[in-house]
Amino acid sequence: MASGLPLRHPAQGFNASQQLIKSDRGGMITMSDDNVMIKQIVGTHAPDGREVDVKPLLHLVEDILKRATMQIDTSLTEYAELEDKTHDQVNFVSMLNALSYTIDRISCEIAYKALGGADAHATTVSIFNILESYSWDAKLVLSMAAFALNYGEFWLLAQIYSSNQLAKSMAILKQLPSIMENLGPLKARFDALNNVIKLMMDVTRCVVEFKDLPTSYISQEVPALSTAMAHIPTAVYWTLRSVVACAAQITAITTMGHEFSVSTTEAWELSTLAHKLSNILEHLRKQLAACYEYIDEKRNVETFQMLKNLFEMIHIDNMKVLRALIYAKDDIQPLIDGSSKKRVHLDVLRRKNVLLLISGLDILNDELSILEQIYNESRQHGARLDSQYELVWVPIMDHSVQWSDTVNEKFKSMQSSMPWFTVYHPSVIEKPVIRFIKEVWHFRNKPILVVLDPQGKLVCPNALHMMWIWGSNAFPFTSLREESLWREETWRLELLVNGIDPVILNWIKEGKYIFLYGGDDIEWVRKFTNNARAVAQAAHIPLEMVYVGKSSKREKIRRLMTTITVEKLSYIWEDLTMIWFFWTRIESMLYSKIQLGKLDDHDPMMQEIKKLLSYDREGGWAVLSNGSNVVVNGHSTTILPTLVEYELWKDQVPVKGFDFLGRPPQNDPWHFSSLLPLRFPDDYG
Repeated sequence: MASGLPLRHPAQGFNASQQLIKSDRGGMITMSDDNVMIKQIVGTHAPDGREVDVKPLLHLVEDILKRATMQIDTSLTEYAELEDKTHDQVNFVSMLNALSYTIDRISCEIAYKALGGADAHATTVSIFNILESYSWDAKLVLSMAAFALNYGEFWLLAQIYSSNQLAKSMAILKQLPSIMENLGPLKARFDALNNVIKLMMDVTRCVVEFKDLPTSYISQEVPALSTAMAHIPTAVYWTLRSVVACAAQITAITTMGHEFSVSTTEAWELSTLAHKLSNILEHLRKQLAACYEYIDEKRNVETFQMLKNLFEMIHIDNMKVLRALIYAKDDIQPLIDGSSKKRVHLDVLRRKNVLLLISGLDILNDELSILEQIYNESRQHGARLDSQYELVWVPIMDHSVQWSDTVNEKFKSMQSSMPWFTVYHPSVIEKPVIRFIKEVWHFRNKPILVVLDPQGKLVCPNALHMMWIWGSNAFPFTSLREESLWREETWRLELLVNGIDPVILNWIKEGKYIFLYGGDDIEWVRKFTNNARAVAQAAHIPLEMVYVGKSSKREKIRRLMTTITVEKLSYIWEDLTMIWFFWTRIESMLYSKIQLGKLDDHDPMMQEIKKLLSYDREGGWAVLSNGSNVVVNGHSTTILPTLVEYELWKDQVPVKGFDFLGRPPQNDPWHFSSLLPLRFPDDYG
């Protein structure tokens, strides 16, 4: 024969194959101690230092084996399509020219030894001798390429011989027509083969991944990698041993045709190899996962430090900072435009003031509602220089949290409701960025609004308090602007209610007396409103009252508001969001001062703010103003008794007016504070 192979009867080939299986079985039993065997294999390993990029060849092998097995076992269809993975055709062809001789030599070696009935271990060692100068990953890929050459040819003929005369003639030589016509009894054999082939490919990919690990982040001193590298010779050996066994099975089938019978020995052989490869694969994947975890941690530390350094540098625009925070690559559009709901690049934020709304998925609807109102108002003045800012929602999710359908629906719902820019998906924000946001910007659970100027410089670590208090008037939302706004501010009713209810602002303009009051005791509310109304009527002053609820006990407040409305006790804010916003603004005033480091216990305005917050925790309270001017800020236990005792001080109202109740005593026995029970001296400054 042209091939030079010895001419033999099909039965001889079958007997040789059976002998190979028997010797292989005995080998796997008697060589249970892998150390001796692997020592022999390592002895053949003498790499000459050449670097072979085996990935393009591996992709080609994957494609061949996928297409070769598709009619027998669809489990291999998970292999990716060969979508131009050999994109550098010139280098790929050059590589094939250099490696084709070695691949052909291995292919012939396997085929010849299979026909000759050689011992499987000996055949495997001979392949290692051929590949002695190559790295472990190259040994694997070249051997898999040699196997794919033979196995691919077998199934190529099987798939096209019925429609191609040349293929038909060649198929007859390989007895393929009779095999295909009697495929039923052999299906289990091919299923077992394809299972082993899949494991061979999985192990090969895993070994190649180890080779591709970045040496700048991991070395063999790392236990996970050193453990894996010590195990790779064993992995390569058993994969090549499986190549030999699978090739022998195919040879036996083609030499015997449909007369080939599946023995218990053959089934045991493939089953044992599959079990061996499965264990090897599990071990390698475990070590590979540990390596990736180690690399990720090193990269995360590096990225975290890079972020810290980035904010200490001067930039010509904000792109470098935004890319580092949101998404560094150009392969996707990481933002969604809230107005058009279309994906956009980070370039839309270039050289703009950017407000990063950082939160989890537990951000309150009240917060979003008020923020949307402020944002939309700022958009109405788009031509004004003081409204040139963009808002971006940065959702922070723990990467260890499972992304369920429920979580996804909640995220999508929140995202679709936002009119500003949003990050496309929480997974876009990397772990070191989340660490930076938590450790450097002190994000915990409550939303924060981080402000970056057009050059990406941090100008305010949290402008949310500023936004709640002054809205877009706080532009450009810098800490300097915050200090300036406080210097201009006075203790007045507008400070408490601005941006909440225009009705109260109209009352202020009309110069009316106004009671803001709160609490959750309906009996106190009844007594307070009735007495306040009676005093106003008796004193002939225009008085309005508005119930502003409580910062907590939402449902109880809702029921109390219904009672107030039914009994017509006073004006109320029907929208609970307005009540939430009132108390959030009061808290924001305190937090704003704390953030600026300006919390002065002797600051009269802060004393009044702290009073309101303490009253909210303790029960009922009321603030009385004459137009804009706040007259009294008192607790329920002092306000109500004073109103009840109106007869004691009513004579002073025509002379001094109702305002005298809030002015310093100056030895005036009729000052409002002098009328309050002495057991509550701390209610007034």
